Amino acid sequence: MPLYAMIGRDGPRGLELRKLHREAHLAGLEPLAAAGRIRHAGPLRDADGSPCGSLVVFEAEDLAAAEAQAAADPYVVHGVFASHEVFETVVVFPKP
Repeated sequence: MPLYAMIGRDGPRGLELRKLHREAHLAGLEPLAAAGRIRHAGPLRDADGSPCGSLVVFEAEDLAAAEAQAAADPYVVHGVFASHEVFETVVVFPKP
């Protein structure tokens, strides 16, 4: 199954909104995790160590399905992210 990376960049109220929507965000990722389709997920950190975005690398049927998964994320829906992008990616290391 193809692999996709969703990169979300926090808006100006990102930290405040993260606290409000974190549980829903994690609950939304749980079905992918339970199906073994998440390869990596976690916050991006700025130079001070504060969250400034998120990276989720996951399997999806195709780009449309990956974009739909990203668009439904509570961090997207509730404006935690000022922007987000989805890219297809390939594992080079560690060697599959």
